[in-house]
Amino acid sequence: MSTHAALDYGFARRHGVLLLAGDGGRVALREGADPMALLEARRVLGHAIEVQPLPRAEFDRRLSEIYAGDALQGGALAGDAGNASLDALAEDLPASADLLDDQDDAPVIRLINGLIAEAARQGASDIHIEPFEASLRVRLRVDGVMREVLDLPARLAPLLVSRVKVMARLDIAEKRLPQDGRISISLGQRALDVRVSTLPARGGERVVMRLLDKDQALLGLDELGMRPDVLQATLEALAQPNGIVLVTGPTGSGKTTSLYAGLARLNDGSRNILTVEDPVEYAIAGIGQTQANAKVGLTFAAGLRAILRQDPDVVMVGEIRDAETAQIAVQASLTGHLVLSTVHTNDALGAVTRLRDMGIEPFLLASTLRLVLAQRLVRRLCPDCRAPRDADATSRRLMGPDFDGALHQATGCAACSHTGYQGRVALYEAVRIDEQMRRAIGQQADEATMAAMAFAHAPDLAGAARAAVAEGKTTVEEALRVIRQDEKAHGGV
Repeated sequence: MSTHAALDYGFARRHGVLLLAGDGGRVALREGADPMALLEARRVLGHAIEVQPLPRAEFDRRLSEIYAGDALQGGALAGDAGNASLDALAEDLPASADLLDDQDDAPVIRLINGLIAEAARQGASDIHIEPFEASLRVRLRVDGVMREVLDLPARLAPLLVSRVKVMARLDIAEKRLPQDGRISISLGQRALDVRVSTLPARGGERVVMRLLDKDQALLGLDELGMRPDVLQATLEALAQPNGIVLVTGPTGSGKTTSLYAGLARLNDGSRNILTVEDPVEYAIAGIGQTQANAKVGLTFAAGLRAILRQDPDVVMVGEIRDAETAQIAVQASLTGHLVLSTVHTNDALGAVTRLRDMGIEPFLLASTLRLVLAQRLVRRLCPDCRAPRDADATSRRLMGPDFDGALHQATGCAACSHTGYQGRVALYEAVRIDEQMRRAIGQQADEATMAAMAFAHAPDLAGAARAAVAEGKTTVEEALRVIRQDEKAHGGV
């Protein structure tokens, strides 16, 4: 047990007394704190102490730094919290008005540990801690859908939030501004990186923790579930010495995973691969990754301009979101670089329109684009409990009047936590920029004309969704959630 840990975190925070790490005889006393608490510090140390007064802000900063090591930073989930149910851990919380009155904040630590462990068990991507005036709601995002797991008294909100901020080495005294931090933990043999974001709100500070599983960070292109024609188009585009490869889709559709899979394919030691990302979600050995930081002027455009002076062969830009970044990406591809990036559009051809709207000349687009992928993630039916169903009017509208195959519905069982779904499957549409498409882009053809060319012999997102339903991978409801935006653009269903 470390020296500073001899004083309970709750006691230190409540009474304003802190045993300074590495200084066996020095004790920090927060400005305005009761000096009587020094007697407890004297009793714990067993020898004379030297008192160092600290302003409130400095005290809170030191408190965060010192106790972060005793939370989850760099360690494993403590005790049996990873095996206990969340309801049982919540029941262990004392009923006092302030948990810090109990001299021991272990119940809060166990609850947070258990929450992270349960999220990892369920395969959740995010943990949401949401305070309201009358309650504290905790939800997990599993397979892209929010699911409530705890409903706690509102008085616990500041305690949970403060503890998470300590773990992430954030400023626990700053409650007016958003903050971002990270927690590195291990769960058994699994290494997890937890990205923490706090946001001031009316009911208190909201916290979102994104779980990044380092063991599953890098998937190969052949593990993404691409159709053979999409995989072949992607491999051909990545084999080009220059040009632009784009992946489009909304937030949370797996664009970054697809880009990382492409980078892993290219990362054979013969190329200099550099990226500028916001944030850098996974560290990849052999690739130079730069974190964008708009506060200091390191935007995507500035980062891209800088890494082009680092003699790269392949460049990955987290997102093309402004005209300057788009212009630099085009110039980079024209000067012999392969550029990978993402664009937030509903479909693949929308990326062409977006880049034109950003001021990129059509003839430059036509000569630099190699491939545009659009993707979505839909929940996969649980193989243990999926059940056949009859087609209704909605199903026939999606699948077409000539469809006579089997449809399935979600039922729910213990294996899938009674949701009917387990994991997700990716749907792709790919637009190859061949000679015909190049002429259409150069002539500023509209999206409908380009779509007729691109999807004459290959399915678009709607077709990919229909195929997933027909194969029993997902439900009609999930497919409609994906293609509803695309019905007008690609001819509808």
